[in-house]
Amino acid sequence: MRQQSMFFKARVGEKLADVRLQANLKTAKGKFVDMRAKAVVDYNAQADADFEALRSAGEQVRRRVVENLDVWLELFEREAQARGATVLWAKDGGEICRHVLDIAERHGVRKAIKSKSMLSEEADLNAALSAAGVQPVETDLGEYILQIAGNEAPSHIIAPVMHKNVDEVADLFAKTHNKPRKTDIPALTREAREVLREHFVSAEMGISGGNFLIAESGSVALVTNEGNGRMVTTLPKVHVVVTGVEKVVPTLEDFATLMRLLPRSATGQAISNYVSLLTGTKAGGDPDGPEHMYFVLVDNGRVGLLGSEFEDMLRCIRCGACMNHCPVYQTIGGHAYGWVYPGPMGSVLTPLFTGLENALDLPHASMLCNQCGVVCPVKIPLPDLLRKLREKQTDDGLRPLSERLALRAWGWVAARPALYALAAKIGVRYLNWLAGGRDRIEVLGVAPGWTAGRDFPAPQGRTFKELYAKNRKSA
Repeated sequence: MRQQSMFFKARVGEKLADVRLQANLKTAKGKFVDMRAKAVVDYNAQADADFEALRSAGEQVRRRVVENLDVWLELFEREAQARGATVLWAKDGGEICRHVLDIAERHGVRKAIKSKSMLSEEADLNAALSAAGVQPVETDLGEYILQIAGNEAPSHIIAPVMHKNVDEVADLFAKTHNKPRKTDIPALTREAREVLREHFVSAEMGISGGNFLIAESGSVALVTNEGNGRMVTTLPKVHVVVTGVEKVVPTLEDFATLMRLLPRSATGQAISNYVSLLTGTKAGGDPDGPEHMYFVLVDNGRVGLLGSEFEDMLRCIRCGACMNHCPVYQTIGGHAYGWVYPGPMGSVLTPLFTGLENALDLPHASMLCNQCGVVCPVKIPLPDLLRKLREKQTDDGLRPLSERLALRAWGWVAARPALYALAAKIGVRYLNWLAGGRDRIEVLGVAPGWTAGRDFPAPQGRTFKELYAKNRKSA
């Protein structure tokens, strides 16, 4: 996927003007929010259950991993290799593609079926496979829809095709499959299953991501709501897992703790439909499973976060709760963010992974309302990280000079209470003058950019300091 995060503002304008997208987002809005809220209530209704305590436990598991990441990765490598798997390391997307293509060439692969993997999106792996003569076939229903739509990018990490409605999918299936158009969702799903079945049985290689890596057993855990994940990982003779180095967890007990958090936070389920623990290659007497298993463990900017002020992002378990609750994401959808990860998590990860200078607007693509921080299952302080990115932009001279000078002037005035109070009074009078008795300001004189796309509310009543002084006097 081409990195387009530099064009966030322009893409926001396009998405806001897209009538069909806005209708689709309005239909989807709140569904994940409501389901998560119910899941939390149901969990707390159990004896001795406390979801906030569970969040704290999950946070501690992930902290323990990040603090000793090298230790757990070395243990995972040793245990995975002891069970017949091969562990490879990739520093970036280019190395991911080279490893996977080498594996494909070694085993004479001409078709690779895929279960959803965000790391393959980071590496643009499908394009690399196609260029090498290997046919990639997405088997997650949402990802499959995007692939036949012209290799569109996912708009959500859990529900990748959330930006499309049933009619759009019906048109796409009728055109691609040359079958009668249908709008019944179960019928569309069956049609996709029938088309994909031939790929499941004919592919020589399966490629998956990994929700977690279990260090003590050398296993990969896959959490899905479709059976395609199990087909991808058991039918082909070669299984390749492409996942980030931060996905490792020490023990199966730690995995169980996180599994109480992940589905409830992602889709509002107590447990996902399919939870697969895959360990090693097919052994004698096994009815299925791969003859060859490879793990491609990816850095791509992750290791550089260790010990930094952004280390907390390595705790992320990719549930998508932050974007489900984000007012900005709910309004513009995922494609406006321009890379693999949208929403608050993407507004932090994209600048860190691709370079802050390549994603100047994303740290500002947030209201800092802290909805994301409140619902994060492992308590990542996303608003704080966004604020730190904003500060770093300013310190590195990446923001416009006028903006930096204005912030310095505001900071200088704010540090002097008497001057700040005077400036507030003058500012209120100026804004009221601009409003001309109306409740809205159509053009903000000193900063017209603020009102280029919306009106600015006129001040109502007294300033906060005036009200505070009045209340203290009354008391």
